[in-house]
Amino acid sequence: MRDVLTELLEWWRAGETVGVGTVVATFQSAPRPPGASMLVGPDGTAVGSVSGGCVEGAVYDLAESVVGSGVPVLQRYGVSDDDAFAVGLTCGGILDVWVEKVSRETFPELEEIAADIEAGRPVALATVIEHPDPARLGRRLVIRPDQPAAASLGSARADDAVHDDALGLLAAGHNATLTYGPDGERRGEGMRVFVWAFAPKPRMLVFGAIDFAAAVARVGSFLGYHVTVCDARPVFATRSRFPDADEVVVDWPHRYLAAEAEAGRVDGRTVVTVLTHDPKFDVPLLEVALRLPEIAYVGAMGSRRTHDDRLARLREAGVGEEEIARLSSPIGLDLGARTPEETAISIAAEIIAGRWGGTGEPLATTEGRIHRDLA
Repeated sequence: MRDVLTELLEWWRAGETVGVGTVVATFQSAPRPPGASMLVGPDGTAVGSVSGGCVEGAVYDLAESVVGSGVPVLQRYGVSDDDAFAVGLTCGGILDVWVEKVSRETFPELEEIAADIEAGRPVALATVIEHPDPARLGRRLVIRPDQPAAASLGSARADDAVHDDALGLLAAGHNATLTYGPDGERRGEGMRVFVWAFAPKPRMLVFGAIDFAAAVARVGSFLGYHVTVCDARPVFATRSRFPDADEVVVDWPHRYLAAEAEAGRVDGRTVVTVLTHDPKFDVPLLEVALRLPEIAYVGAMGSRRTHDDRLARLREAGVGEEEIARLSSPIGLDLGARTPEETAISIAAEIIAGRWGGTGEPLATTEGRIHRDLA
């Protein structure tokens, strides 16, 4: 929903009714992850995507029908369906798509949720997508850390169970469909609840205000990271040199990272790229980064010679082998990159491969499923 929120909110504020289809579960090689949404506006405009083009036509028609009837629908598309080829899901995947009618009357909480997302405040939205009681379908619960839940899924027991599980998804930044008994029983079946976890953007910390950093910041922003460029040299760490970064910080890198970690602003989704290849900056910084209990990626730029010297200095500083094993150095995948932009793509490719368990091999040389299960 995040990708289509601007358009959805405009129609909502205008008092219009919108059909919304959202991927709530995927199986095999589904092209879009849970949470991907498509809108069918009051003027017939389609915004967003649930499948990268495979089943958009079928979802469009279903959304128009749901707007007319007011009855939400959970629909499965995929190779198991007799009409799979007709709707075009030829990639071999399976999608569960939740289609609902959204307006001020059906979704009064939307504007407050949008305000939280815009401000970077974590918020989760849980929606009942399957239940033996049709009256419970579409019921919502809004979950915010350290606040009572808003609205209700239909019973206090269900609200409590989903609230606790949604907080865990929010902390991890993952959307997911959860299964319970009809009244929220944890080991039961019959009720499925989809949770959108609108966590703040993951962070990319780029250390070293060099030309490669500008390209990495540009790619990081494109991938959806909140990008910070940090360097101790004020003449280089300027906003004009890094227009794509969300923040440009003048500070000693190791001191800044330690302070951010102490303040709780570094988590298991944070990626760190060390581009200084200067031991007085990168060794103290890597001592901090490699000892953080939760971090997604730590990569350091440099030649093979620089890499060997860096490892020796880290060992002299008391960094253990298990901690050193977390370091990606020399940084990036072997793409033959030469320019800053090509190098940034190589770094981003390594980060993506690590996030989703990719091999970095050409797909043409591999076998089996293309898309791995989402964690």
